[in-house]
Amino acid sequence: MVIKPKVRGFICTNAHPVGCEESVKRQIEYVKSKTNAQGPKNVLVIGSSTGYGLASRITAAFGSGAKTLGVFFEKEPTEKKCASAGWYNTAAFTKYAKEAGLWAKNINGDAFSHEIKAKAIDIIKQELGKVDLVIYSLASPRRTDPDTGEVYSSTLKPIGETVTTKNLNTSKRVIDEVTVEAANEAEIQGTIDVMGGADWELWIKALQEADVLAEGFKTTAYTYIGKKLTWPIYGHATIGKAKEDLDRAAKAIKQSTDSISGEAYVTSLNAVVTQASSAIPIMPLYISALFKVMKEQGTYEGVIEQIQALFSENLYGENPRFDEAGRLSQNYKELEDKVQDAVQVIWDSVTTETIDDLTDYIGYNKEFLHLFGFEYDNVDYDADVSPLVELEVE
Repeated sequence: MVIKPKVRGFICTNAHPVGCEESVKRQIEYVKSKTNAQGPKNVLVIGSSTGYGLASRITAAFGSGAKTLGVFFEKEPTEKKCASAGWYNTAAFTKYAKEAGLWAKNINGDAFSHEIKAKAIDIIKQELGKVDLVIYSLASPRRTDPDTGEVYSSTLKPIGETVTTKNLNTSKRVIDEVTVEAANEAEIQGTIDVMGGADWELWIKALQEADVLAEGFKTTAYTYIGKKLTWPIYGHATIGKAKEDLDRAAKAIKQSTDSISGEAYVTSLNAVVTQASSAIPIMPLYISALFKVMKEQGTYEGVIEQIQALFSENLYGENPRFDEAGRLSQNYKELEDKVQDAVQVIWDSVTTETIDDLTDYIGYNKEFLHLFGFEYDNVDYDADVSPLVELEVE
């Protein structure tokens, strides 16, 4: 079939297998072009099929030759329907890893469940012994409690009062306003239950009890903090409360694994285009303006650039960089005053007519389509391709 992007609002409902492979290939090539003095050897990536999780798996494998076990929840293809982008990404990663002689196995299922945790532990015991790095990079709108069966739902809302703010409507490609009502207590708690640190803690507890964590292992979960412009609907909103819970979980994990000298960190990263960020009001306009500024200043970094730098500079660097809250700081370039001041000027002045002049919405949109394997200049999108791509899962 000929596969063209089907975009509805802030999501793309299909993916291109050849384009997804091209995306993975480019990330691998970037990592291989860098020198990592040291890094992990046996890695578990929870949420490994897209975005920062995928970049982490690529960096571990092709940056330091690590064996990687990836956990994800993706839709497989049929003869008439494409798989999800994460399926194609993982198939490509696995292909290139095996060609390079790297051990790589995959688990497709609900990472929140006890069943998937047990399956991961079995594989680690049988084939890896112990893991020295655990990346937690799950993004989901819902989570089923593995003990009670209760389904928690997250929400993207401010706290305290309704917020009306400038917005880039990507469906209509216009600058308008969006009003988001304040969350109630149940919505705040639901977001914490889904996006906070509870499941990260459960994973580490299960791994520790099974004795598959190496002495001095490291674990990190990813967060986005942002600054003044994004705080009303991000940092100081329901998502922000969930991210605060990650900080709590990091301290709890460090304490609970003290006997094996465990290290647990939350890592703050730059704003980038992901499936999750595209759904958050404010973020498309903010990121479009941010890209414009950081590209002009020569400080722009995509997902793979940030994660490769995180590994080399912070996780395995001699002088890791921390913010005031004790998080590993990989977002320092975005938070510089000269960047934020320039973004604010764009934010205040941009109109529908000046989107392309004042922001890098073209770049933002291209990055969005890249998530699903589209808009690569060396891929023939008029070619007939099969959506059926095999992926070996445990």
